[in-house]
Amino acid sequence: MAGSDPYYLSEEGDTLDRIVWKHYGRQSGGLVEQVLAANRGVAALGPILPLGTRVVLPPAEEPRAQEAVRLWG
Repeated sequence: MAGSDPYYLSEEGDTLDRIVWKHYGRQSGGLVEQVLAANRGVAALGPILPLGTRVVLPPAEEPRAQEAVRLWG
């Protein structure tokens, strides 16, 4: 249910990638893109979000394990 996703109110100087890092502890795996998709129009607010901007934080998809490539051996 979209209405039950947690959200964050931006603080002075917050950027979306900083909010993602604070909430999820990482930015990899397309998390910034997932948050952007859940918050239509937030990109138009600029890189530094206005104070008190409500940012919905959807559940994070687990990162996929990447296969290691061995060049020698």
